[in-house]
Amino acid sequence: MISGGALTAVSTWMGGRLTWLYQLSKAGKLCVPAMNVNDSVTKQKFDNLYCCRESILDGLKRTTDVMFGGKQVVVCGYGEVGKGCCAALKALGAIVYITEIDPICALQACMDGFRVVKLNEVIRQVDVVITCTGNKNVVTREHLDRMKNSCIVCNMGHSNTEIDVTSLRTPELTWERVRSQVDHVIWPDGKRVVLLAEGRLLNLSCSTVPTFVLSITATTQALALIELYNAPEGRYKQDVYLLPKKMDEYVASLHLPSFDAHLTELTDDQAKYLGLNKNGPFKPNYYR
Repeated sequence: MISGGALTAVSTWMGGRLTWLYQLSKAGKLCVPAMNVNDSVTKQKFDNLYCCRESILDGLKRTTDVMFGGKQVVVCGYGEVGKGCCAALKALGAIVYITEIDPICALQACMDGFRVVKLNEVIRQVDVVITCTGNKNVVTREHLDRMKNSCIVCNMGHSNTEIDVTSLRTPELTWERVRSQVDHVIWPDGKRVVLLAEGRLLNLSCSTVPTFVLSITATTQALALIELYNAPEGRYKQDVYLLPKKMDEYVASLHLPSFDAHLTELTDDQAKYLGLNKNGPFKPNYYR
């Protein structure tokens, strides 16, 4: 999302679109300062991790009524969205596999008790395939051809690029709309693949986003705009910036009263020992 006029831009784009914004900046073609809100801690943790932990089940239950106990699920990507999805599925008794390109995320998945595999290794046996990588063509026609009957395929990641839906619109395959946002794609031998939201974002198409999460995201965007608008001339050039950590922490503090949470305050001696300001920021700006 781009907001504001000639003075400011706030970005909550993800995946390739956010990469495109950085490419514009690198090429010197960005006309205004831009704030990357998507990579702020409050956005990553609450919108991506905690919200998706709930919305993945909400979306799947609304559309398929599937029971997850004992089901084999492969989640493509173990970033914040993937972590949230896997935690929810594991809690319901699903057998969860992970695919990853990043060795750090892969190691995290292993330590969290998930088996890291290549998609080709499990595609014939899984009951559900969930993409959340921010990439494109993660699930290809070759994968779709090898899926078993009634396999559910959905996307929690980047726009509608992760699943190669275009490859399914061919004369030999039949599409049957069974309910809103649910299509059965039928192969000549009678095999059916259950495609949700035509490969678009499941959590936006088939479930709801809690108002608490919307409040956090909207507050982050608003503070980013205020920061860009009120900043003295020269502080921000025509480049992409991360939200200052002080503002990230302020967004979190505004929402703590909802839980009747009470923060502990550093003493002067403790703050000096840690080399911090008593009022924050408490984490370096690169912390995510």
